[in-house]
Amino acid sequence: MVDFKDSVSKSVSETVNGSHKFTIKGYSLAKGMGPGKCIMSDVFTVGGYDWAIYFYPDGKNHEDNALYVSVFIALASEGADVRALFELTLMDQSGKGKHKVHSHFDRALESGPYTLKYRGSMW
Repeated sequence: MVDFKDSVSKSVSETVNGSHKFTIKGYSLAKGMGPGKCIMSDVFTVGGYDWAIYFYPDGKNHEDNALYVSVFIALASEGADVRALFELTLMDQSGKGKHKVHSHFDRALESGPYTLKYRGSMW
């Protein structure tokens, strides 16, 4: 006779919250650098992964005609496949004016977190 035992398993998805404040002093001097030229934050760690922020004062692409700024969050870890929700906010020099650039927290649940699959993946 075969003796069967009950078994149990569990899957737990860990959620980690973090933030990074990237200050650009002398922004007016950075404006006019030209499209495609960026200012990069220091690399910072959230959830065991390294990240960086890229700020393009005159836009990332020449099509932006220096009318827009572009801001990206990028995965800086090697060999990672990370699902993340994030929010990018610009703050004026007074510290009072906050302007939400993009938030993945507003996405419908069925679309889920954004996936960054390799070092240098940006959103």
